Amino acid sequence: MEIYLPLFPLNLVVYPNEDLNLHIFEERYRQLITECLEEGRMFGIPAFINNKLPGYGTEMSVTTLHKRYEDGRMDIKSKGLRVFRIARFENPSPGKLYAGGQVEVVETEPEMGDHLDELTVKLVRLYHLLQLKSEIDDESPLLSFRVAHKIGLSVEEEYELLTMETENKRQQFLIRHLNRVLPVVSEMERTKDRIKMNGHFKNLDPLKF
Repeated sequence: MEIYLPLFPLNLVVYPNEDLNLHIFEERYRQLITECLEEGRMFGIPAFINNKLPGYGTEMSVTTLHKRYEDGRMDIKSKGLRVFRIARFENPSPGKLYAGGQVEVVETEPEMGDHLDELTVKLVRLYHLLQLKSEIDDESPLLSFRVAHKIGLSVEEEYELLTMETENKRQQFLIRHLNRVLPVVSEMERTKDRIKMNGHFKNLDPLKF
C-alpha cells in the first residue's frame, strides 16, 4: 500500500510503538507539525545516515503538544506507527516548505518469533552485567523493536534492523550482536573487579610446596 507523507528526515532510527520527544524549531518543520496537529495528519521520519536517505523510515503520529513558544517553536511527543520505504522523494513537497514523498508501507505482523527465549536470556544477562533494570516483557510481540536502542547497536545496525520484515530475522540479528557483545562486557566487569581489589588487604591461603 502506498501513501503520501510529509517527511522529517533525522539522523536516527525510530521503531513502531516507540515514543519520541521532539523540539521543533526550523520553520519548515513548524509548518509540518502545525498541519499535522490541525488536520490530524501523520508524518514520516526517514533515517538520514551518512548524509544519505537510504530509503526506510517510520510513520509517526503527533500524540501530545507539550508546549508552543511565542516564536513558534514547539515541544511535541510523537509515536511510531508503521515502517515504510520511500518510493518517490520530493524536496520540497509541492507548495510546502518541508519535504514529502510517496511511500510504500511495510506491513509488520505482530509475531512472537521463534528465538524469543534465547534472545530474552541473553538480554537478561546483559542487563545484569551492566546493572541495569530489565523491563523485558516477553509476552508482547516485536520484542526486537522494543530493545534495539538498549543493547549498543550503531545507528547503521539499528537501520538494518528496521529493514528486516520478520521478527525471526530481527531476533537472529540481535542474538548475533549479543553473542559478540556479551563476552566483551563480561571481561570488562571482571577487569573492574580486579581493579577494585588493588590496594585492599587480601586473605590468602598459605601455599604448600
